[in-house]
Amino acid sequence: MTSRGDDPPRGLSRRAFLRGGAAAGVLSTGLLRGVPPVEAAPAAAPKSEAGVPILGPGPVAIKLRVNGQEVALRLEPRVTLLDALRTRLELTGAKKVCDRGTCGACTVLLDGKAVYACSVLALEAQGGDVRTVESLGSVERMHPLQAAFVDHDAQQCGFCTPGFVMAAKALLDRNPSPSLAEIHHGLAGNFCRCGTYAGIRRAVLQLAEAGAANPDYAPGLPGAPEPGEIENPRPRRQKNKKRKKPRGTGDG
Repeated sequence: MTSRGDDPPRGLSRRAFLRGGAAAGVLSTGLLRGVPPVEAAPAAAPKSEAGVPILGPGPVAIKLRVNGQEVALRLEPRVTLLDALRTRLELTGAKKVCDRGTCGACTVLLDGKAVYACSVLALEAQGGDVRTVESLGSVERMHPLQAAFVDHDAQQCGFCTPGFVMAAKALLDRNPSPSLAEIHHGLAGNFCRCGTYAGIRRAVLQLAEAGAANPDYAPGLPGAPEPGEIENPRPRRQKNKKRKKPRGTGDG
């Protein structure tokens, strides 16, 4: 009968485990090397319905023409023109206020027509000419319309001003000499919570009267007058001075 100390060791020793693990690793590497690589699945054909391609939901390549320059972007089809301008092209003149197409703070020109950038998909603007307020002028050389806004204090907080400027630009490009009623109607889609409507209309009327005096004048085109060259069509009224009664003309 053998003693307990003479029994052979049971189970797997640490050395045997390490040797077996190394052998398994070498074997598996050899097997993997012999396996042919898995070919990538072919790209899915573009989806379409009734002959109209369906894009998305991931980013797709689009091209826009903004302020005279071609730009290439990759955007999800749901991205609006406003978000593309502000977050991807860093053109922050158009403001994001209501984001519902009601206030006009995001107004830009698309093929010369004033549109709410928050209500136009960036995809829809492909092939069109997009113009933002940044295309008009700079602080050093303002567009006559921008200068007229300054002359008539047509802004307070200034948040709605770019939208009003672009809406007025579209109006004057279409009708260089509108009446006050036409100006009122042409800017009806823009809201100013500070209530500077009177100054805004006077600013547009200033350029309208300049256009009536010069039929070849059109804001933004060569030959437009420089800021300050257009006289204020509405000079300030002078206060009536009280007449002094001559002495010795009393009623008694």
